[in-house]
Amino acid sequence: MLLTGSFPSDASIDSRSVADPSKRAFLSKMTALFAAAAFGGLATPAGEAAHPPVMSALTAEIDNHIKYLRISGRIAANERTAWLIYDFTSRQYLTAINADIPYQSASMIKPFIALAFFYKVLEGKLPYTPYHRMRMEAMIQYSDNGATNYFIRLLNQTSHRSGPVEAERTLKHYHPGIFRNTRIVERIPNGGRSYRNKASALDYHRFLHALWYNQLPFSNELKRLMNLPNRDRVYTGADEVARQTWVFDKTGTTARLCGDMGILVAQGRNGGRYPYTFIGIIEKARPTRNYRAWKDDRGDVIRDVSGIAYQHLRRMYNLV
Repeated sequence: MLLTGSFPSDASIDSRSVADPSKRAFLSKMTALFAAAAFGGLATPAGEAAHPPVMSALTAEIDNHIKYLRISGRIAANERTAWLIYDFTSRQYLTAINADIPYQSASMIKPFIALAFFYKVLEGKLPYTPYHRMRMEAMIQYSDNGATNYFIRLLNQTSHRSGPVEAERTLKHYHPGIFRNTRIVERIPNGGRSYRNKASALDYHRFLHALWYNQLPFSNELKRLMNLPNRDRVYTGADEVARQTWVFDKTGTTARLCGDMGILVAQGRNGGRYPYTFIGIIEKARPTRNYRAWKDDRGDVIRDVSGIAYQHLRRMYNLV
């Protein structure tokens, strides 16, 4: 669901504004802060539960559902899944299944590329122009691979490293505690058959957690981009998720990967809002022979689990 006017844009910040002394001082503090994190000082984001649960009622419900889908043949023996739901209200993980295992990232890597670019803007090495904003919308809202490679090439221009290597280096320089299992090693190949870039469900969650609490540069702009209307797999077609729910997400699809990662903000009957992260990933060992049917069916599996998660939270908070 699109939120209009809810998040003021940071797009007016350009390389000239980040070059002033106050911005340089901020950068210096940020570098020191995240350097400390590398040695465990900020291993867990502020206010977040330290560890995912070993077992919970929601974990058991999701696990039983996936087992049923395997028995019925909707999930194949050569497919593995990962699920993570984190409740911002209780500050607890509600489930984390295979959450620390790196999977193909496909287009879910694109918000990470955007963040690496925004750090280069903050450093004064690149501007964020109206044209960049248009290409950023194409990358996030429409999952445009050409736009993604455009930003990777821009990252390449800021150092002697390749664009993918510079993207990963930038993310891990500022946030070693977030991108622990992230590997960015290639641009999006022709046809979008990107299998080598990887991240874990926990990486996506830690990114979303920092985004929600505005701990990233251009957080409001990233939220705006991820809130633009698209055909997602956590809300669109998920009948058990109330239409009043707000969504900030990014899908990812290849012939071996179907996933979605995002923040859903549910509405309570008391008028309050209850945000939570939802990450669902299904990865196939070998490319499917029927891409469209496979990605549509596995997308529906993610929608089913999104509905299970919403109904669990509905019982917790009396949601609409």
